Amino acid sequence: MKEFSIDEKEAGLRLDKQLLKILNNCGSGFIYKMLRKKNITLNGAKASGNEHLKAGDVIRIYFSDETFSKLSDKRIDTIPVSSGDHDISGMIIFENEDMIILNKPAGLLSQKASAGDISLNELCIRYLIEKNELSEDRLSVFKPSVCNRLDRNTSGLIIFARNYSAAVSLSEMLKMRELKKYYLCLVKGRIEKSERTDGYLVKDGGKNKVSVYSDHREGASHIITEYTPVEIFKDATLLKVKLVTGKSHQIRAHLAFMGHPIFGDEKYGDRRINTLIRERYGIKHQMLHSFRLIIPDNAGGCLKKLSGMSFEAPLPEEFNSVIASYKDK
Repeated sequence: MKEFSIDEKEAGLRLDKQLLKILNNCGSGFIYKMLRKKNITLNGAKASGNEHLKAGDVIRIYFSDETFSKLSDKRIDTIPVSSGDHDISGMIIFENEDMIILNKPAGLLSQKASAGDISLNELCIRYLIEKNELSEDRLSVFKPSVCNRLDRNTSGLIIFARNYSAAVSLSEMLKMRELKKYYLCLVKGRIEKSERTDGYLVKDGGKNKVSVYSDHREGASHIITEYTPVEIFKDATLLKVKLVTGKSHQIRAHLAFMGHPIFGDEKYGDRRINTLIRERYGIKHQMLHSFRLIIPDNAGGCLKKLSGMSFEAPLPEEFNSVIASYKDK
């Protein structure tokens, strides 16, 4: 028999959804059958599966160890806290009992793309396990995860939710566009005034690429991007960008559509500029950095105590080196 106690951070999830997380190698039909036969109980009684869990609830699963092992998959990658250049402790900007805010380096995935990948998500889980703040058994109940993804070759701030309550609050905040996200990027050409501009984005999933248009197209998503010049150089501009809508590759594709591609962007950028900064500075990724996150003043739930707080991540050294060289021109 396996027993799982629900704490206040996991309260609110439906029982059937929680069981599908625990027994992630079986389907909902099997779950409901086991509930009907009382092979799975809630607080010692028969349950239907649609109950919303509360802190202190106890789920008991009356399977043999062998059966439970086959129906659950609690394996996680054995990634050390320090893996190559990815020292998780050095990335942390802020940490409390609900979340970790990190400064992700360019080149590191937010989440896995394939089985053999090392991602920030797994590094954070390993970090908590090695601090004895998360057990592998607890991963059967809830698997912590990053909430706002960044492209592999974009650096900057990412929020990792440590519990279900934080994940729900952050997900709702992102969905309602209440979390303010600001980026810095170096772009081609001179931009001399602030603007709020919109467009229409169409995603090609097969090519993992998007196209931006000025008018609506079938399947297009409406996008809004705000930007302000921070420093204007002879033939480049350091921009502060506010992401109003948060679509895949939005900043990169929108600025390229406007004739101001981001330096180093191999997918949407200027080939001549990319070659120049690769040869001169060794930069092989887009110069786009998520540098500021602001929690709304009216944040609720477990985020209430962080209302109005702002978090910032310094620019990578190579980013500053390129900017310094343009100042000297």
